[in-house]
Amino acid sequence: MGALEDARAWMAQDPDPVTRAELDALLARSAAGDATATDDLADRFSGRLEFGTAGLRGELGAGPMRMNRVLVAQAAAGLAAYLRARDPHPTAVIGYDGRHNSAVFARDSAAILAGAGVETTILPRPLPTPVLAFAVRELRASAGIMVTASHNPARDNGYKVYLGGGDDGSQIVPPADGEIAAEIERAATVAFGDHPTSSIYATADESVIDAYVERTAGIATEPEPLRYVYTPLHGVGREVAEQVFGEAGFAAPIVVATQADPDPDFPTVAFPNPEEPGAMDLAFAAARASNADLVLANDPDADRIAVGVPDPHVEGGWRRLSGNEVGLLLGWRAAREHDSGTLACSLVSSPGLREIARVRGLDFVETLTGFKWISRAPGLIFGFEEALGYLVDPSKVRDKDGISAAVAVLSLFSELRAAGETLDSDLEHFALEFGAFASAQISIRVADLAEIPRAMARLRAEPPASIGGLAVAGVDDYLTGVDGFPPNDILRFRTVGGGRVIVRPSGTEPKLKCYLDASSNEGTAAARRAAAAAAVATLEAGMRTLLG
Repeated sequence: MGALEDARAWMAQDPDPVTRAELDALLARSAAGDATATDDLADRFSGRLEFGTAGLRGELGAGPMRMNRVLVAQAAAGLAAYLRARDPHPTAVIGYDGRHNSAVFARDSAAILAGAGVETTILPRPLPTPVLAFAVRELRASAGIMVTASHNPARDNGYKVYLGGGDDGSQIVPPADGEIAAEIERAATVAFGDHPTSSIYATADESVIDAYVERTAGIATEPEPLRYVYTPLHGVGREVAEQVFGEAGFAAPIVVATQADPDPDFPTVAFPNPEEPGAMDLAFAAARASNADLVLANDPDADRIAVGVPDPHVEGGWRRLSGNEVGLLLGWRAAREHDSGTLACSLVSSPGLREIARVRGLDFVETLTGFKWISRAPGLIFGFEEALGYLVDPSKVRDKDGISAAVAVLSLFSELRAAGETLDSDLEHFALEFGAFASAQISIRVADLAEIPRAMARLRAEPPASIGGLAVAGVDDYLTGVDGFPPNDILRFRTVGGGRVIVRPSGTEPKLKCYLDASSNEGTAAARRAAAAAAVATLEAGMRTLLG
């Protein structure tokens, strides 16, 4: 009866006719004896979406375990209370993408923050996450909110929080996440209609977007004639990206027409994530038809970038470079441009960046996953994580930025063309200077979230003695604390010969992720690359067998 009573109480305060009707239908079906509806209600009211360092993210729908107007109002009221307790005159800026309800969540948040005495500005239309991250610093805001679920499926939405001041516009980290979560819990005792609201908040003018475009275009080097395909994957990246590319002097991209405009249903892809198989198929088709030099694909909120290149050895003649391949190329480029500073990446990203820093005499920082940690590395000149996230201009934003990274990639390809080099020759030079590094990833999407902790528990209870025939030389369990990191649900297996396998749950999707890395510095560049690739293939086959 608890879930039924909670559902009726939720309906009484819910301002959204869609989610009210959703609950009403579930209650009617449950009353008629539909066990599926009863179970659905129990799930929706079994707790509440946890607010953490990634903010909120979940499926749209009614109830505290879904993303909806009531939950977002509680988050906004909690954040307002947190800000007011620390600053007598707090300010906030809010951005939103093109997903279902993003604009509504943003406007609700603005009204509640303004009603709580927070001077609030909302961006003028759906825009990329990097523009919001830039606006936090540009407007010297106390906090920023971005309403987005990034590359999650169409049914999801989310709520990211940035802090200004001493946090310098980075995403929140402990203890701020816990302190904001506590304020949200208190705000949850207040009904939606009882939160003070105000319509007196500002809408940012074009100067913020213009400043982002100018700063981002300014990182480009002398452009060479390049023919390239671009897709925003039905997201909000195209408008700003095209402005940036044009101002930087690059030719206009060939845009994938069927994916050019924002569409919250992402109709041409199974998942709007350029890492997912098939997500870049239309872009590759456009590249083949236009004889392009490369492909650039933003995810829907444009904080990530994928790069595709011609490859005659694969079916279709095009392949996506891995996040590690792009990260190492951009990291090497940053190292060539700086005599001092820090290269940083997450612990699941390629160990090759550490080697670049060592050889080039730069500092190196390894962090937990997420740009909330990478962006805080002291003296940062470049940071990346293997999941297609790159921070190439830390003085401008303190988060991954898929548009700035696209400019860096276009600049790199221009530099190679001007020097008479190709991507393949550049990779050969890299292998000779630093060694060859190969990586792979296994992502297991689950329907039952309980399967992920069960799989981690099995690996802890019975760690493998070998992986694909390669002996395991050591096991590091980050739950017990490793390398000074706080406890984290991560396992690392180190194999004889320098390979490694890292296993962890995804922080944003129902997936178990395995990260496989190997390297070689013996022989010619070709021999090094072949040896590293063979070692990773062995690790991948071994892990697939272990995980069933």
